Amino acid sequence: MTDMPDVEKVSAVEGFKSESDYLLGDIGTELVDGEDFFGKGSIQLLKHHGTYQQDDRDARQAKLGKKFSFMVRSKIPSGIVTSDQLLAQLDLCDEIGNTTLRITSRQGLQMHGVVKSDLMQTITRINETQLTTLGACGDVCRNVMCCPAPYKTPVRLQMQALAFEIASHFAPRTPVYHDLWLTDVSSGEKRQLATSSTGASGDSTEPIYGKHYLPRKFKIGIALPEDNCIDLFTHDLGFLAIVEGEKIVGYNVYAGGGQGVTPAAKKTFPALSQPLAFVEPDQVIPVATAVVEVQRDHGNRADRKVARLKYLIHNWGMDKFRDQVQTYYGDSLDEPRDVTVSEHDDHLGWHEQGDGKLFYGLNVENGRIKDTGSIQLKTALREICRTYQPGIRLTAHQSLLFADVDPEHRKPIEDILRKCNVPLSEDIS
Repeated sequence: MTDMPDVEKVSAVEGFKSESDYLLGDIGTELVDGEDFFGKGSIQLLKHHGTYQQDDRDARQAKLGKKFSFMVRSKIPSGIVTSDQLLAQLDLCDEIGNTTLRITSRQGLQMHGVVKSDLMQTITRINETQLTTLGACGDVCRNVMCCPAPYKTPVRLQMQALAFEIASHFAPRTPVYHDLWLTDVSSGEKRQLATSSTGASGDSTEPIYGKHYLPRKFKIGIALPEDNCIDLFTHDLGFLAIVEGEKIVGYNVYAGGGQGVTPAAKKTFPALSQPLAFVEPDQVIPVATAVVEVQRDHGNRADRKVARLKYLIHNWGMDKFRDQVQTYYGDSLDEPRDVTVSEHDDHLGWHEQGDGKLFYGLNVENGRIKDTGSIQLKTALREICRTYQPGIRLTAHQSLLFADVDPEHRKPIEDILRKCNVPLSEDIS
């Protein structure tokens, strides 16, 4: 691993990360400094912990000064949660946030309006539900996306299990997250924390990321040719399952996707990922690691606008990029299989799971779970989750699926939704 790319100047964010002692920086002391905001360095580091500092634009425009709050995002591989986990976040958004919970386009959950003094309580309580915010934002591998449909088939179950395996493999290893948010320290005591290693290379603390982490965010997704509901081609790294005889024999690997563009910067552009290789199931983690390490060591750390993997591939070309990945992997890679993505399924409406139970895909407008004067979506979800305890799956379209529904509960669930004036998916064009 190279310590830092050979560039004349790195961005300020790189300095914050490098000097942070594995994402600590001044966060600990600033948490208890009595202010309602963090400093510039902490703002960047906090993203890796799953939270963004925001200011109220309405207050700013009204010249009332800046009023700060925080967005807190949970990282949820495949978008799979339980009814109790969803209920806990609904309670949090009412008690601590702005009363609205949002399903993200990466199958996560996020709440807004959390004030600084409630930030530690929010992250602690999310972790108490066996979820985490670590790595939901920041210059690391973000939430690993995968089709969330709860079909009880070996292919679907294997794909979703792989998403959890990849997420675990690329989760930051720094102990700072636990020490900051999950250790009981009185509010009046300064939080002075130390990582388990302060060696120059950082390898023992962060064996994949090092102390500099990645040049920019990194997104991974898993899909099927007949069901690309997570839009595989928009990811930095994608795995397309190749199925033969109801068994996954391997994956086509795609690299270099990304939707982001800065209109004022002509050097930026959206890109679709390109085919890189075919890998067998036991090659997925080591090949993914090689791709991430190539981006870690060669991605642009001077200009964050062009720091995503797509720009490295654009500058190098796919042949050179593949050669580098093979070098890091330590072996040659097979050519991608001749497979075409053919279908997309939003999974809305009622479906049979294959085990005698049903799942229901409910459209959630813009992913916003809230009660309004006419539509009581949050109330409906609470009643359904408390009464029937369905599994919950979050989709890339910011909607949700009720999983493992007994057929006799189909009508009562529909009745609750109608009672709360929530449009059923089949009532929407």
